[in-house]
Amino acid sequence: MAREYDIVVEGRAYLLRPDTPKEGVARPPRPGETENELSAPLRDYAKESGLIMRPLKRTPNTMYILEATEHAQQQGKFMEFHQAAYKAMWEDGRDLGDLSVIGEIAEGVSLDSGELITRLEGGEYTSTVMEQYNEALQHGIRGIPTFLVGNLMFTGAHPYEIFQSAMKRVLGEEAPQG
Repeated sequence: MAREYDIVVEGRAYLLRPDTPKEGVARPPRPGETENELSAPLRDYAKESGLIMRPLKRTPNTMYILEATEHAQQQGKFMEFHQAAYKAMWEDGRDLGDLSVIGEIAEGVSLDSGELITRLEGGEYTSTVMEQYNEALQHGIRGIPTFLVGNLMFTGAHPYEIFQSAMKRVLGEEAPQG
């Protein structure tokens, strides 16, 4: 999408489960899940969007990964880092609350993992992440992923055509249906 429309994608932090303890929590299987597939409707949304999402064994505390994503964004590597983190969690079942996993993801996208871990342990991005989270709450955002394209806001995984339609509306190439 960014290449097709020459846009910059900006990531903003959102704590989906802010009460998750630092070490994360065991995630019991949900009704309808199998070892390799989530239950409906998330399974169906993922498939329609061409995403791989396998059930997690643990729900991680996401503060460190959100802070690491902010670091990556400031280094011009938001999408690379975001995609690598997504793969690590949903495809590979890695714990995004674990600093060693975050360090591996960082190295995989050519970020200095030592520098990143030092910044995370020092809380360098904590206030930025919390400001972004509070801003999202003020705008009525209650889920992830949430996308804002012009004045259109939508939440959840969607097929690529939905994003194309939103961009066409914003660019005035398509009149709204209705």
